[in-house]
Amino acid sequence: MAHPVAQANSKNNPNSYIFREERLMNSTDTTVERVVEPAAVERAIATLVLAFSADPVARWAYDDPDEYLAHFPEFVRAFAGKAFEAGTAHGVNAGVGAALWLPPGVHVDHDAVGAVLEATVSPERLSPLGAVLEQTVQYHPSEPHWYLPLIGVDPFRQSKKYGSALLQHALHRCDEDHVPAYLESTNPLNVSFYKRHGFEILGTLAVNSSFSFVPMLRPAR
Repeated sequence: MAHPVAQANSKNNPNSYIFREERLMNSTDTTVERVVEPAAVERAIATLVLAFSADPVARWAYDDPDEYLAHFPEFVRAFAGKAFEAGTAHGVNAGVGAALWLPPGVHVDHDAVGAVLEATVSPERLSPLGAVLEQTVQYHPSEPHWYLPLIGVDPFRQSKKYGSALLQHALHRCDEDHVPAYLESTNPLNVSFYKRHGFEILGTLAVNSSFSFVPMLRPAR
């Protein structure tokens, strides 16, 4: 079980969160910690690029390998970069996995995301992708919640419970604060993983006939 996490003085900065280092005992000794230092930030982004290299939606948007490697890091920063600023980006075992969470009151910079997609995704794919992203807004909880834009583990080190450790680390905080957690799965293979951690399917938004977003909610506990 994860140890408690400590929140910074909310009166001075309501969006500032400080997490102690944690050790979660699964099949391996797993250390989850905040991603703060610039080198750790770059490592987390690189890990997410590796993790999403076979993601159906990410690779549909960037089907050319050169374009994917050049532009997906930009998307990560635009879509979930505020997690680094808020202190709610987590890494596991020195960067083999990363989870970028946005706490209550911190929201995606939609203008930044739109600018990156317009500059890097082909027009014929930008239109359906943008339409689906707009539809996801209706599924976000209206009450304060934690949002998980991106989570991933280096494919070379998957199946070692690193993803579960990352997820449990933040969900423990959600349960402490009695708030829901929300995400969108872009890979059908991951839906069962999220279900095991208490997430429920809210709907399915098709990008085209093959790829989809699956909004999922873990109710407050």
